[in-house]
Amino acid sequence: MWLAILGSALCAAIAGIIYLFTRFQRFGVVERISGGRKWLKRLLAAVPLLGFVVCGLFNVVNTVIMVLHLAVFWLFTEPFAFLRRRAGRKKTETSREADGTSTGKKSFPIYWEGIAAIVLCAVYLAIGWHHAHHVSRTSYELTTEKVLPDGTLRIALIADSHIGTTFDGDGFAEHLRTIAKDNPDVVIFAGDFVDDSTTREDMIAACRAFTELKPKYGIYYSYGNHDKGYYNSRAYTPEELESELLRNGVNVLQDDVVSIADCFYIIGRMDKNEGDRKNGAGPRKSMEELTKDLDKSRYMIVIDHQPNDYAAEAAADVDLVLSGHTHGGQLLPLGPIGRWIGANDRTYGTETRGKTTFIVSSGISGWEIQFKTGTFSEYVIIDVKGPKLQ
Repeated sequence: MWLAILGSALCAAIAGIIYLFTRFQRFGVVERISGGRKWLKRLLAAVPLLGFVVCGLFNVVNTVIMVLHLAVFWLFTEPFAFLRRRAGRKKTETSREADGTSTGKKSFPIYWEGIAAIVLCAVYLAIGWHHAHHVSRTSYELTTEKVLPDGTLRIALIADSHIGTTFDGDGFAEHLRTIAKDNPDVVIFAGDFVDDSTTREDMIAACRAFTELKPKYGIYYSYGNHDKGYYNSRAYTPEELESELLRNGVNVLQDDVVSIADCFYIIGRMDKNEGDRKNGAGPRKSMEELTKDLDKSRYMIVIDHQPNDYAAEAAADVDLVLSGHTHGGQLLPLGPIGRWIGANDRTYGTETRGKTTFIVSSGISGWEIQFKTGTFSEYVIIDVKGPKLQ
């Protein structure tokens, strides 16, 4: 499916380049320099497109994003360009009829619509770049009737770092130092820690960064769909990734349940896609299987990278389900489209079904794309309040 999506985006980008090529020819400076010579006019219009070609040699995905956005912004200016040209022709005809003369000189009006498209697109993507690279703190407050160790439980939720997209291993350490200031009782990482493009050096540095956190009840991690790699092109294996995580105090859960302080459970699920992988451990367990032997009077937290099993999780009467994966929609209009086609049970934020609260984070970073126009990067702090354990 992803290959089809990327292929469609690439085809759209090629169409966008052709469209922009025709529009760059409308700038007055291009017409003035070319002096009516079509070959020179086309050559000058092609110059800015060479910038996209050069960018594409280094980063195809983000070049496609920029081309598509510029083409869309330009399309929105087309009605204004049509109206302005029409008004300009009428004004010229009226002026000639009034004085009955013509200077014979050809004027080159300023192509305001083209300028507006470029400026608006640049501002829009600059804001998107900021939202992707600046990590915000999002907080939620929940209550429960179930007892908690100290009557409260502070959870730090991190997801989708995709190390190497918007920060490297050292940058990840900086973000963890910020999160540590919130003094979480437990830290949960909801998948997609690394990506196919994450180098071995950054993977090791990012794993080492977890030592910046000293939560009372530990750090718990479940795999995302990118963590074990899609193309076996990385300089480390999934086993080496897990070894580094364990070495740095991270508890890796894959259809595992951990009882903490004789008071609450953390249930880490295998990723939804895992059964389809060659290096997978097989189909994941159902929520019924994972919870059938648990004490339902205890608070139950589920880590499930993809928010795609809400009905079963609510039926299991777990208390809190934490996910990532969606990147909050990443780019407009992907979020609304995803909700419309039902790609996930939820794209972002919180939802309650029965006794279960679901929270989806937009992620601390994202896959490959350097912009977030439909959301922002975040880490999440969840404060749960309940009766104190006697």
